[in-house]
Formats: sequence, structure tokens, C-alpha cells
Amino acid sequence: MMTNLFSVFDPTSSIMNLSLNWISTFIGILLIPMSFWLLPSGYSLLWNKILYTLHKEFSTLLGPTSHPGSSFIFISLFSLILFNNFLGLFPYIFTSSSHLSFTLALALPLWLSFMLYGWINHTQHMFAHLVPQGTPPVLMPFMVCIETISNVIRPGTLAVRLAANMIAGHLLMTLLGNTGPSLSLTILSFLIIGQIALLVLESAVAIIQSYVFAVLSTLYSSEVN
Repeated sequence: MMTNLFSVFDPTSSIMNLSLNWISTFIGILLIPMSFWLLPSGYSLLWNKILYTLHKEFSTLLGPTSHPGSSFIFISLFSLILFNNFLGLFPYIFTSSSHLSFTLALALPLWLSFMLYGWINHTQHMFAHLVPQGTPPVLMPFMVCIETISNVIRPGTLAVRLAANMIAGHLLMTLLGNTGPSLSLTILSFLIIGQIALLVLESAVAIIQSYVFAVLSTLYSSEVN
């Protein structure tokens, strides 16, 4: 019996007090196509197609003034989050993307590097970005405050959005799963169908949230050029 609903997210796997939970972050490496030492399969060709599509999408968002190859940073970010989101749907695998220590560790350094690069190399552009074009002079001080606050909370919103979406689906599936033993056979069959539907929904959320995280990071970086 769980004393706390969120205890399903507690780190519990360890050998000789050595935590093994965060090792699940690297299980996604096993899913990367082995095209470097084997003949390309249908799976690797599909993955290359996805990466090429993401490259075109992120290159468009970054604009023509971006550094060549900078889109691969965000493709790698997308791949890492996608693998971790999907692996968290399997039983007994630690969902690292549902913890703020994981999501904030991705969002904060990215945002901080964008801000440092922008303020050091494009100071005038960064100041101009605090006041949207066409703002009346009376509202300019308020707009600067609003834009500054919205800029500062960006890494927090990125991290919380990903973690909250992962936690919400897992909690709902845990709540429904815990009611199973006390249900009749007829209602239990409906519960299993509902759980399967939720699993499909969570699979879609895993893809969407990793894409949203990568796209928003790309948009934030395009603003500092």
C-alpha cells in the first residue's frame, strides 16, 4: 500500500547503495540504429528520414544566419528526451524525464548559454527585443518588466512542462491500475481497454513533448541572433 501517490516516482533500484535509476537514461543508446557497422535496415532508414525532416524543420526555425550544424544540437536533444519518455512507459524502468533534476538540467544550461551569447555578442538586439515593435512609450517600462520576467522563467516552464506531462499520465495509469484487484471481471475488462488507450495516448504525448521541448529551445536560440 502506497503511503504517498508520488512514491511511484521514488528512486528505489540500487546495488550496494549505488543508485541504478539514472542508468535508464542511457538505455536509449541501444535503440540507435547500428548503421555504422551493419548494412542499413528499414529501421535505420526510417530513423534517418526522421532526423533529416527534423534537420530541415530546425534549420528553418533557426534562420539563414545560424551556424552550420547547430540544428544537430536540438536533434540530439529531441532524441534523448524521446528515448527517455518511451522507456518510461515500460514496467520497472525509471522515468527520468518525469524528474525536474533531469528536465531542468537540460533546459537551464541551454537557456543560460543562449542568454550569455546574446548579451555578449548582440547586446543592442537583446535590449531591443525587450520592447516589442509598436509599443506606446507609456507602456514601455511595463513591457520591459513583462518581457524580462517571461524570459527568466523560460527554463522553468520548459522543465515543468515536460516533467508535468510525464507525471500526469503515469499517475493516471497508476491510479487506475491500483483499482484493478477490487473490481469485478466485467469492469476489469473495461479497465484494461482504458489502460491500453491511455498507453497509446502516453506514447503520443512522449513524442509531442520531446518535439515541443526541442522546438521551443530552437526558437529561444533563434531570438539571440
